[in-house]
Amino acid sequence: MRYTSLDQLIAAKSTAIAKGPLAIVLVEDDIEVDTTLRHHIQLGFTHVLALMPAQFDLPRDLQETIHRVDYDCSRDGATEDAINAIIEAAPSQWIFYCYNAEYLFFPFCETRAITEMLAFHNEERRDAMLTYIIDLYADDLESYPHAVSLERAHLDRSGYYALARPDAANHSHPKERQLDFFGGLRWRFEEHVPPARRKIDRIGIFRAKSGLKLRDDHTFSDEEYNTFACPWHHNITATICSFRTAKALKTNPGSRYDINTFTWHNSAPFEWHSRQLLDLGLMEPGQWF
Repeated sequence: MRYTSLDQLIAAKSTAIAKGPLAIVLVEDDIEVDTTLRHHIQLGFTHVLALMPAQFDLPRDLQETIHRVDYDCSRDGATEDAINAIIEAAPSQWIFYCYNAEYLFFPFCETRAITEMLAFHNEERRDAMLTYIIDLYADDLESYPHAVSLERAHLDRSGYYALARPDAANHSHPKERQLDFFGGLRWRFEEHVPPARRKIDRIGIFRAKSGLKLRDDHTFSDEEYNTFACPWHHNITATICSFRTAKALKTNPGSRYDINTFTWHNSAPFEWHSRQLLDLGLMEPGQWF
C-alpha cells in the first residue's frame, strides 16, 4: 500500500498503524533500502512502514508487503515530526524506528520473534527499550567508497563506555538509571562529529501513548522511557547495527578525504548473528532466556 503523505496514512486510519508492533524505516538515501525492509519483515513485525522520497523505487515484492509513505527525511526535524505523529495516531502500540542501512538485533532474534520479546518486556512493566547503535563499516573503502558492504561489514569489538547523564534540574545528581553511551566511529573520529551527535544510545523500541514526544536527541519527554533498566534488575537491551555513521563520514566533505580506512586493531568481521553481539557485551538478555 502506498500513501502520498503521512497525513493521508493517519487520516485513512490505516491497518498499518492499527496493530503493532510496527517497524518504521526512515529512508534518507537509496543505499540498502530493500535489505533493511526485508530484515525487519523477517523479525516478525506486524507491519513495516517505509517513509521515503517519492522518486525512489522499491522491488515488486516489497511494494506488496510493506506500507510506503512518501516523505522527505532530509529536512530538519523530519524524524521527530514523523514519529510523534504516529505516536498520537497509534496509542498503546509498540513501535520501533530506524533508518535505511540499519538492522535491529535483539537477544536470540534468530529463533524468537519480536512479538515474543516484547511480550516478555511488557510483563516486566517496561514501556521502552534501550538500543545501542553499533557502527558497521566496510573494511575496504576503495572498493566500497560509501563504506557499505553487507558481505565485508566490520564492527568495533571494544572502545565502548558510558557516562552519567547530567540533570539540568539538579546539578548535584545525575539522572537516575540513565547513562550516555559512546563508542564506535563517533568516538574514534569524534573530531568530525558534533558533540550533540556523539552518543550511541537510542530508545529505539517503545510503546506509544498520548502526549509522548520524541526529542531530537533520540530521547523521550517521559523520563522513565529513557532509563536503561527498571529499579529492581537489568532488562533486555538490543542493538541497531548501522552503516549510517560510516556513510555520513564518507559523504560529508569535511571528513571524506581525511579517512582512508575505518579498520583498526579492534575491528572484527560482523557475523550477522545475535550471539556475537551478546558475546561482545553489546546487548544483554536481562532475565529472558
